[in-house]
Amino acid sequence: MSFAGLRVLSLESRRGPEMATLIRKQGGDPVIAPSMREVPLEQNDEAFAFAERLFRGDFDAVLLLTGVGTRLLWNILLTRYAADDLKAAFARVTLVARGPKPSAAVRELGLPAPVLVHEPNTWREILTVMRARPESRLAVQEYGKPNTELNEGLRALGRHVSPVRVYAWDLPEDLGPLRDAARRLAEGSIDVALFTTSMQLVNLLRVAADAGIEAPVRAALARCFLASIGPTTTETLEDSGLRADFEPSHPKMGLLVNESAGVAAQVLANRR
Repeated sequence: MSFAGLRVLSLESRRGPEMATLIRKQGGDPVIAPSMREVPLEQNDEAFAFAERLFRGDFDAVLLLTGVGTRLLWNILLTRYAADDLKAAFARVTLVARGPKPSAAVRELGLPAPVLVHEPNTWREILTVMRARPESRLAVQEYGKPNTELNEGLRALGRHVSPVRVYAWDLPEDLGPLRDAARRLAEGSIDVALFTTSMQLVNLLRVAADAGIEAPVRAALARCFLASIGPTTTETLEDSGLRADFEPSHPKMGLLVNESAGVAAQVLANRR
């Protein structure tokens, strides 16, 4: 089995040429669109501003929307603050977790047990939970695109909302290839998308939104064969309303390409 001529999108940045070679060896037509530029954790000024306000007691609750973002926020803050001081600060507020994944991250980090938002874990369920709660000054952890509906809904409930965007990777300086990949997706000219890290999806959707084509890009991704390098990236796909069709036997780039090539064509044929 091989990709059999399928058009395969890779969003790799530093290893793009290597991915193109692997895809061609498996009979695919590679589309390489670098999607990320590394940002050192210690340059996340928005996260540090949140921490200073947390220490001052400016918040009653912190809403944690994703497991990936929760862990990243914690790791960013650890570059400047002691873990015990952070735990004490988080213990003074109510933590609200949007479902089991951020809740699991909270437990892993040794933070106080959160208020859990139940399935299907959308912004609507968060509003339902917060409508019955007394906390009024809210910090909302975001990972990637802001949740406008949630923020506006919370403000409509009379709450003060402070979004906290955390990131380890920003957009590349040259956005041309990524914009072209988003356009090709929207036009239906991509069959397979390979994701080796969560931020590839986040940045792809960010560029698509800026171009006004996020809805058709999302619809196209739902039709494509989506291969994820592992559970963390799969979680981000799920948080974005998408489903990974495949994870490799081990989280390695070569295995992602080679093993995806063995099943992608059949999965797409069955879907059609």
